[in-house]
Amino acid sequence: MESLSKEHATKLRQAHAHVLNHCLPFINSATLKCAVDLNIPDIIHKYGQPMPLSQLTASLPIHPSKTNFIYRLMRILTHNGFFTQHSVMENEQEVKYELTYSCRLLLKDHPMSSRTLLQFLFAPRPFSSWWELSTWFTNEDPTAFHSKNNMSFWDYASRDPEFSHIFNDSMKASSQLTSSEVIEKCVSIEVFKGLESLVDVGGGTGTMAKLIAKSFPQLKCIVFDLPHVVANLQGTKNFEYVSGDMFEAIPSADCIMLKYILHDWNDEESIKILEKCKQAIPSHGKVIIMDIVMEQKPEDETIISVQFWLDMIMMTLGAGKERSEKEWATLIFSAGFSNYKINPTSGSLSIIEVYP
Repeated sequence: MESLSKEHATKLRQAHAHVLNHCLPFINSATLKCAVDLNIPDIIHKYGQPMPLSQLTASLPIHPSKTNFIYRLMRILTHNGFFTQHSVMENEQEVKYELTYSCRLLLKDHPMSSRTLLQFLFAPRPFSSWWELSTWFTNEDPTAFHSKNNMSFWDYASRDPEFSHIFNDSMKASSQLTSSEVIEKCVSIEVFKGLESLVDVGGGTGTMAKLIAKSFPQLKCIVFDLPHVVANLQGTKNFEYVSGDMFEAIPSADCIMLKYILHDWNDEESIKILEKCKQAIPSHGKVIIMDIVMEQKPEDETIISVQFWLDMIMMTLGAGKERSEKEWATLIFSAGFSNYKINPTSGSLSIIEVYP
């Protein structure tokens, strides 16, 4: 009986720790947002060497009464891997900080900065939508975002230029992080072999399409997106912007690319988009879907958690979803295509070639 009691107590402690580990991680997000809001990564970076705590606190736009709290903020951020901490001298208590590789992605001027992604996820409208999730399950609203804001995510983005700018910049940064790997994969599997033209549907400001146009100069590339997204953007010799609505018509090309597009939409709308894609390509053409394929085992186990988180973001903000291969196949064949091929990358993204 005593051993059973000890076993029960151990399981109870482990269960309690498991619950806490899923209730409290919002603190990690909040402290990281605080560091970015206070511009701590850039201040330390501009210092040019590991920065003493006293110098850091003196450089921050904080009230004098909060000076002694910065050490505690830095302590959890150091524990979470965003800063490294060093003693100034063995016999002194003051410490100094420098950025880790992860923290460099939060610098304002980093070409692949995740700063805008943080700003997007914690913008008041998207963030407050999470607290409507249980309410959303009891009503007919298409998303929790709609329950909170009385409009769709896309309607709000089109009405708020500042938010739209943050969102587009966050998507641009995410695209830059994955683009090189995607291009290398496209080269190795000869995705664009025999093709002369490409339309990047929902391509935003053109981050991915620009890299494709540069890497595959034989391709004439078009970025196709909503008018407020591509307004005043200038193209080049084999690269141009066209505005329109993918639910109405898509410019004709040998290849239509959908990078992180269909996961924004439900099955019915995704099939409509794919049908428009099929109408836009010739018999020898193809549609290239760059998206997550759930239930595939990525090389990095942490990517699995990211996939589940992204699926919840799609459900809460945009009425979309991340899909398994079976679900992708259902969409593809329902839209009238004859075959497909999935090419996994080392990250969360897969390249799905779809044939008419």
